[in-house]
Amino acid sequence: MVLDSDGVQEFLDGLVTVASTAFTGAYGEVFCGVTLLRPDSMMTVASSSDQAKDMDEVQYGFNDGPCLRAAREGYTVHIPDFLTETRFPEYREAIASYGVRSALGIPIGLDAGASAGLDFYSTEANAFTETSIAVAEGFARDASKSLRLAVRIATLKDTTGHLKTAMESRTTIDLAVGVIMGQNRCSQDEAITILQSASSGRNVKLRDLAGDLLASLGQTGPVRTHFDG
Repeated sequence: MVLDSDGVQEFLDGLVTVASTAFTGAYGEVFCGVTLLRPDSMMTVASSSDQAKDMDEVQYGFNDGPCLRAAREGYTVHIPDFLTETRFPEYREAIASYGVRSALGIPIGLDAGASAGLDFYSTEANAFTETSIAVAEGFARDASKSLRLAVRIATLKDTTGHLKTAMESRTTIDLAVGVIMGQNRCSQDEAITILQSASSGRNVKLRDLAGDLLASLGQTGPVRTHFDG
């Protein structure tokens, strides 16, 4: 899924869809979501359905629930039946009104600075057996590794994109400096000063001004660096 996904969001959407599909049937109708916690925020970053997102939003309203507790404290929280559950009394009544009878909150390990939880909600009481809980925990462990990999790949892509943009900007500016040197028969430092002064005087970014200069000489299309394939 990591290799087939174009980004982290697509991976997460696929993850919760697979998880929901895997458990729905033998365990009633199962909704699945991923909650991301940061020091100053909590949010659902993926959900298998609108119902799953709604269930997470109920937890946020009470600032507590199986998934939030799992993400914060790092252990699996299992609620066999909301109608007889003694923990989370106010949240228990609210969630039961949505037709949800049982739930699992499983921590997903992330890199420092964030934590997450994989949420399972079922319309049936006692839906999650010891075996299915173990399967869900294994799924979350694999998801943790894959999610960290997906985030790192996305970060690498962003870094590569920024580097390529910076190289293209540098190439455009260097070409424009060369043009100014030829037109004014001046040194490179003097040409850079001329370009910077014009950029400041016109309140135009240096790269944009350099691009305009090249365009005035008939340069069409984007400037390519020597490192492009």
